[in-house]
Amino acid sequence: MADELFSGAAQPLPAGVRLATARHGGVTVTRVEIAREGLSRPRGRYVTLEMPSVSVLDERDAAVIEVCARELRALLPPEGPVLVLGVGNRRITADALGPRTVQRILVTMGAAPPVRGLRPVAAVAPGVAAATGLSLQQLAAALVGQLHPAAVICVDSLCSAEGQRLGRTVQFSDTGLYPAQADHTRHLTRDTLGVPVVAAGIPTLMQAQEGADLVVTPRALDSVIAHGAALLAGSVNRALQPRLTVQQLCWLTG
Repeated sequence: MADELFSGAAQPLPAGVRLATARHGGVTVTRVEIAREGLSRPRGRYVTLEMPSVSVLDERDAAVIEVCARELRALLPPEGPVLVLGVGNRRITADALGPRTVQRILVTMGAAPPVRGLRPVAAVAPGVAAATGLSLQQLAAALVGQLHPAAVICVDSLCSAEGQRLGRTVQFSDTGLYPAQADHTRHLTRDTLGVPVVAAGIPTLMQAQEGADLVVTPRALDSVIAHGAALLAGSVNRALQPRLTVQQLCWLTG
């Protein structure tokens, strides 16, 4: 996660990196802006929100959702259709955050007649290549080619370097979905899709030791995924449909 690289570092921030932290109720918001290439993360904006464990939060926690939605909305185009992709494998709990989240997205695209005042939204869980025979990049590009969205939101499980942050933070970024491996087929960016790509996720994994295959997950992983998906969906819905309250969105997607 981007803020782990710079927040609290003993050395001064590298040239081209800005960091600011604010507190909103029970949520600490850290914004990192990387203005140049050549650093350990792509150029762009990253927002990390620290909160109580998401396993005790859900789509009804309006105060937390309002903070998350405001930060997410600032990374998106102000209007136009949006495609929400739930990335991951629903059969593997630690990787099921994306598919579980899209199940709760308020889908408005294709409504007949269109609902006036609501932003057009489509939501898809593309699955994994082993099940579909197609890479995530291929499926996402096909969907973008058909729908012509103004932006894509990719929801995926994240990896943290700090165990205490598992299931306790949300990250948004306008750099797209950008795994560490340069040739990873989960790379979804403006360059690969031709439209702005915003990534959203919660860390559910931590590598136990550098170079090792062993990973650590939160103790209450099932609850983190279930409640985290509800929280993220509520935040995405509120960011995309600001005319509806959290309570109205909860009722419409419940």
